Amino acid sequence: MKRLVLIFLSLAVAVLFSTSCSKDDETQASFDESLIIGKWKSGTLFERYDSDKSGATWDTADDVKEEEAQEFTWTINKDQLEQIHIIVSGGKVPKVYTITNLTASSMEYKDAYGEITSFSKQ
Repeated sequence: MKRLVLIFLSLAVAVLFSTSCSKDDETQASFDESLIIGKWKSGTLFERYDSDKSGATWDTADDVKEEEAQEFTWTINKDQLEQIHIIVSGGKVPKVYTITNLTASSMEYKDAYGEITSFSKQ
């Protein structure tokens, strides 16, 4: 009887550790990355996404023009937008956002702190 209980308990533990608690991969939205190509504006903040996966960001409130913009590379994987900012001194700074809306004329994403930024295409 003890042997039967131990076998049953071992099977129960194996099943417990082999199941997944998350279905994130199944519920994540996917966005067409071709929709992001272009120049976007949110207040005084601008972001430009080029078809070669390069881009730039600048804020006119800081008296920064497009020619002086912070360059980055970008990728979209399902609903995750990753920007790798290229620092002049040679470093790279990754920034990851969750896209909540992306159409031909509007984009919205939230950062790791839950702050939502809404853009319109220029």
